[in-house]
Amino acid sequence: MTRTTPPRPVDITELFPELSEHSTTATRLHPRPGRPTTVESSIGGPLLWPADEAWPVCGDGDAHYIFLLETPAAVRRRREIYAAAEARAAATGARYQLTDDERAELPDSEFSEPHALVNQPIPLVPVAQLYRRDIPDFVGPDGADLLQVLWCPLDHPEEGYNPRVRLYWRRSSDIAQPLDAAPEPPVVSDSYLPTPCAVRPEQIREYQYGGLLPEELDAQITEWEEDADDDDEAEDGLSYQFDLSLAPGWKVGGFANWSLTDPHPMDCAECGTAMTLLFTADSNEWHGAGGSWRPVEEPAEASSTPTDVSIGRGYALYVFRCPASFDHPPATAMQ
Repeated sequence: MTRTTPPRPVDITELFPELSEHSTTATRLHPRPGRPTTVESSIGGPLLWPADEAWPVCGDGDAHYIFLLETPAAVRRRREIYAAAEARAAATGARYQLTDDERAELPDSEFSEPHALVNQPIPLVPVAQLYRRDIPDFVGPDGADLLQVLWCPLDHPEEGYNPRVRLYWRRSSDIAQPLDAAPEPPVVSDSYLPTPCAVRPEQIREYQYGGLLPEELDAQITEWEEDADDDDEAEDGLSYQFDLSLAPGWKVGGFANWSLTDPHPMDCAECGTAMTLLFTADSNEWHGAGGSWRPVEEPAEASSTPTDVSIGRGYALYVFRCPASFDHPPATAMQ
């Protein structure tokens, strides 16, 4: 089903026409649980990977920050159990609860697999596969029609206690013999194992984060927000940052929302060039039951966390690329 972002409560460019000079497009991916294949764009789905190319691994061992470790199979089974309980409650109207058998199958909340398991190479997990044909804001090397995003499913202190991201651009027609199945890591952090999701890409327009706008324009928008808060007839609590400029959710392109910290430079470690936002992995597709970014087709019972990914305490992970070369390593920021 198509997913459509509702019109913004206010057309901010009618109030501030100069914002048009500080806008760009983004593609909301709208991931929803499904069974994507290797020839489809997806979040957490199987990748079209050459059989003769080694699968990437992380060898950081005990340099990872380790808390609770689970096997991928255990994470998936737990999600299945909770989903079944939710489905029963929705179908019958009864109170949500687990059966005795389901409860017995779940490990204790403090259970962890042995930490020593991280000392072996950890295969990276598929995060996103994006075909140029599906993504209006796709960028890549000349001739590349496929972007694959993978990450280590464990926290890396030197990455801000986030997963370490790897990017691969490919020409899909070059892959004559695809890999049958990707290797699985022995253990993961459940927050970094995406549930396989189909995507329903939608291009939208975004406006730059307020702190990165010209100072006078930012001050004018802030004053407008304050006046709107005092106006009984105005939209209640309307925010440029959260309602009018930057969409939440999994995206390609667009601008980063620096609401957790002040904006800070994202420069290429290889050449020092200022980097641009490539991809966003978000904990939530919208915020609140009546969030203004909730797609109009979304059923009332829909979850705002379809991928089961959680970044920090419900934040987003922004992946930046170097515009000087696609071969230069990406950088990430949690916000």
